[in-house]
Amino acid sequence: MLKTKGPRQGTRNAFRKNIREKTTVNQFLRAFAIGDRVAIGVEPASHRALPHRRFLGKVGIVIGKRGDAYLVETKTGDKTKRIFITPEHIKKC
Repeated sequence: MLKTKGPRQGTRNAFRKNIREKTTVNQFLRAFAIGDRVAIGVEPASHRALPHRRFLGKVGIVIGKRGDAYLVETKTGDKTKRIFITPEHIKKC
């Protein structure tokens, strides 16, 4: 069988959460200021503005806001990347 090369390949355990973990409304309504350091995680219950799995566990800096999403700058290897993430996928460090 041909192996898939989609954007969510290899995420069976990374994008899963325990049955006892609940998603609260407060996670979707969190506010961050520009310059805040944030840890990038994944909230599997929400698929909008889901970060790629390569950014899972990375720390970035909020540099802007567009609509409901935040523009977060993080380093991957020797490059600096800018990604749009909604508040349920990030938390303050």
